[in-house]
Amino acid sequence: MPVTENKHEIPGHWDDAAATYEATAHPFTSRFAEDALARVTLTPAMRVLDVAAGTGALALAAARSGAQVLATDFSAGMVARIAAAGLANVEARVMDGQALDLPDASFDAVFSVFGVILFPDWRKGLVEMARVTRPGGLGVLATWQSEGAATFLLLSQIRRRLFPKLDGKNKLPEGAVALGDPEWLAAALVDAGFRDPAIDAVTHDFELRVEALDRPETLFGMSQDWVALSAAQQAAVVEEVRRMAGDRAILPIPSTALIAVAERQAR
Repeated sequence: MPVTENKHEIPGHWDDAAATYEATAHPFTSRFAEDALARVTLTPAMRVLDVAAGTGALALAAARSGAQVLATDFSAGMVARIAAAGLANVEARVMDGQALDLPDASFDAVFSVFGVILFPDWRKGLVEMARVTRPGGLGVLATWQSEGAATFLLLSQIRRRLFPKLDGKNKLPEGAVALGDPEWLAAALVDAGFRDPAIDAVTHDFELRVEALDRPETLFGMSQDWVALSAAQQAAVVEEVRRMAGDRAILPIPSTALIAVAERQAR
């Protein structure tokens, strides 16, 4: 992958974040992974690929079907977390989703849950998903709608409210913006080689534990919007979250994803 100033495009960043991601993001993204799996019937005879698998929310859940699952991610730290689960029908390999080292038409179903949307070349990521899906097989993509989800969404809303004069240079990745629109998402899947995409919006609450505000880096540290704030601004964000929570121990953050399922076109 090319050298970049965006730390979210550097494998080492995700290696360092793997433990925190597994503890905080994995339980939440697992809910959307289950929604994606509910739209597809997997059997033990099938081969399944999870692209940009993170710590394996989709891959580990898909393994319950008995299918043979390959989970790929460009972060060795993430891959190690999946391998540590020790499931016999799950293989985890370090691989760039923009250039999958896999044969054409080799999988019955290919998933990416909040992965391809972060790629520098998300179009190439979708094309690679289609390339390795057999004709008639399924591509399944989960994307965030609007301004992201969970603490990223909350921080974006608070930052805009408290600091409206900030230049806003810390935007969501291009793929997250484009594929967060249902029409763009459908068109992108067709352009990549899929057909007849069915897209549903699904919402779950991210449950922010107010006690975690004592260590705000564990909540917001993966966001460029947070890193760009001064210490005083970060303190103001924390105080605003406490105000929003009031007496509650948990602040729910409704977060909406788009889940798309499309069939691989015949070659």
